[in-house]
Amino acid sequence: MLNPLHEIDKSELVVSGNKSYAAGVPAVLVSLKRGLEQMGPVRTARTLMKLNQRQGFDCPGCAWPETPGHRKHAEFCENGAKAVAEEATTRTVTPEFFAEHSVADLLGRTEFWLGQQGRLTHPMVLLPGATHYEPIGWDAAFALIAGELRALASPDEAVFYTSGRTSNEAAFLYQLMIRAFGTNNLPDCSNMCHESSGSALVETIGIGKGSVSVPDIENADLILIAGQNPGTNHPRMLSTLEKAKGNGAKVIAINPLPEAGLLRFKDPQKVHGVVGDGVQIADEFLQIRIGGDQALFQGLGRLLLEAEDAAPGTVLDREFIDRHTAGFEECAAHLQQVDLGTVVQATGLTLEQIRATADALIGSKKTIICWAMGLTQQTHGVATIQDAVNLLLLQGMIGKPGAGVCPVRGHSNVQGDRTMGIWEKMPESFLTALDTEFGITSPRKHGFDAVDSIRAMRDGRASVFIGMGGNFVSATPDTETTEAALRRCALTVQVSTKLNRSHLVTGQAALILPSLGRTDKDVQAGRKQQVSVEDSMSMVHLSRGSLPPAGDQLRSEVAIVCGIAQALFGPDHSVPWAEFTADYDRIRDSIARVIPGFEDFNRKVRRPDGFGLPHPPRDERRFDTGTGKANFTVNDLSWVPVPAGKLILQTMRSHDQYNTTIYGLDDRYRGVKGGRRVLFISAEDLESFGYAAGDRVDLVSEWTTADGSVEERRAEDFRLVPYPTPVGNVAAYYPETNPLIPLDHVARKSNTPVSKAVTIRLEKRG
Repeated sequence: MLNPLHEIDKSELVVSGNKSYAAGVPAVLVSLKRGLEQMGPVRTARTLMKLNQRQGFDCPGCAWPETPGHRKHAEFCENGAKAVAEEATTRTVTPEFFAEHSVADLLGRTEFWLGQQGRLTHPMVLLPGATHYEPIGWDAAFALIAGELRALASPDEAVFYTSGRTSNEAAFLYQLMIRAFGTNNLPDCSNMCHESSGSALVETIGIGKGSVSVPDIENADLILIAGQNPGTNHPRMLSTLEKAKGNGAKVIAINPLPEAGLLRFKDPQKVHGVVGDGVQIADEFLQIRIGGDQALFQGLGRLLLEAEDAAPGTVLDREFIDRHTAGFEECAAHLQQVDLGTVVQATGLTLEQIRATADALIGSKKTIICWAMGLTQQTHGVATIQDAVNLLLLQGMIGKPGAGVCPVRGHSNVQGDRTMGIWEKMPESFLTALDTEFGITSPRKHGFDAVDSIRAMRDGRASVFIGMGGNFVSATPDTETTEAALRRCALTVQVSTKLNRSHLVTGQAALILPSLGRTDKDVQAGRKQQVSVEDSMSMVHLSRGSLPPAGDQLRSEVAIVCGIAQALFGPDHSVPWAEFTADYDRIRDSIARVIPGFEDFNRKVRRPDGFGLPHPPRDERRFDTGTGKANFTVNDLSWVPVPAGKLILQTMRSHDQYNTTIYGLDDRYRGVKGGRRVLFISAEDLESFGYAAGDRVDLVSEWTTADGSVEERRAEDFRLVPYPTPVGNVAAYYPETNPLIPLDHVARKSNTPVSKAVTIRLEKRG
């Protein structure tokens, strides 16, 4: 029997307006409520007290680090508690569930309903022509995968996706198996979020990772936060910002929407967060137009150069520029020609606001720029980030305490997976070390990223898809195209903890392989194992699950990878797969010999707070670029004008959501309760387009192709919600709006889908 509470009743949608603060007592109450609903009181207490603790498990949610040596007894946020409740739920999805529900039936359910059914308990197979999944043994499942892979004309006809929550150990073995098989087709969730950051930073500072630590942020003079909503997406960051404010930092928020977490934060572990007003986070809020960040950064660059000309030696760090950078003269000449009128038009800000921000930069001795998907998921995302780096280089803000770049990653180990080799174009040094360690020959031809993988499956150039975690169907753009591409495959395989839409959009045959989660106890060969993760700031630490698994058929991701590999390569392969399954320390010993910075891995990772990976720009102002220096760049100015009669849409998460996982139907901070198909739109646009609050509309995206034709895509039945957004800019939740994003609408250089700037029109429903 289906629980009717899991269905969305649009008549119950309530809109109350955006909130002025984040967290506080409501966050505690919601955390406890979700835990009790999913886990019960004993399990709730047991998990939350182990969350993000040295002898506990890492949050399966975001990758924000703890302050070294200062972990609180309750070191978690509301969304972390929700993520744990979802994973540690006592609800289960058994073979009986699949016998009751056909694939067609489940396809008609919402993502929220699917996720609420509970933990997967058995490996399941959907045979060609079948209507229902049925149980399959592990050995038979591995044999099916190996048979399909060996039958391919080329290893490049297989695609191997990775979610950012996969541990370092599992990710390392996964890419090892894939390269031993003979392909670099390793798309991952980074391709869809921070690929633009990596592309920009590798070219400018020589490493695609942030250069700051939590203590740096806590001791900065000035923090710019652009295109990011930490109150929902990285809530523990608010505690760090609160401490920075206490130390005298100025925070400037740059975002199209006024997000509650950047306005005021009420820490529920402090008195002023319970009975007081909390702490104001943002000193200034620059409500920028979608896609206007590059124009702002270039305008600020021009103003810094003008200030230096007016008072030589007081603004720019000429010693740093001369000693550590290349390309300054070309960049300066470009910035001096930036038209401030265009900057005002592109950003929607006043010239006074822009000048005040420049003054804040001039007055700061320690500046950090933080960003997330609001910058990366733009056509000009790479250039935007490079222009942010230009600002920092002008004042020598790389490689000094309290200053630097801070791309805020999402998933808990998305950065670690990339470090472990989950990338379609790993450098030769990594591949050579991998080959030497294991006696294999890794392919050198670059593989498919996420967008190119969809194209390959769509065009019949790939016919096996294996997903290590995640929800590929709902995470990717152009939903209709993505689903059609997967349905062309001979076999689709999903390694998962819970049911999602990707299990229902299948190839001719499909497998669901249930895995242990971060909260689960992992015992191999009679010994409890532990995995490691890397946070957003290059700190590596252990994660130790403690809960009994949801069923005796669950296997760890490490065991699943090794099981597939043993079936694929046979017993005499040069990689000791069975030994790796039995003892994760053996995996870490190999990682230590392959990846620089992991030497003596097993000892260092057992330190109380783990260990930090080397970061040459931060640690020694060494820049491993083609010039051997940090590179200024020259980028043509791009922005996103609003066509007449149209709107520019950005997709985003609700507060009851983490990536594609829907925890509930409320967005407390934006004042929406009981539904998700809403479009946030300014009151001015409501009036000019002739609509009223609550009207129901279809969203139709318009995409001009290379040959000049216009493609249309449609997402139906959204309610209009008045909200303080810039005129011409609207916002709505994904994955509901993913069907509107064309597969070919990607960022230059990074190939990241442009989910933050989609041209749409509205059509009123009858």
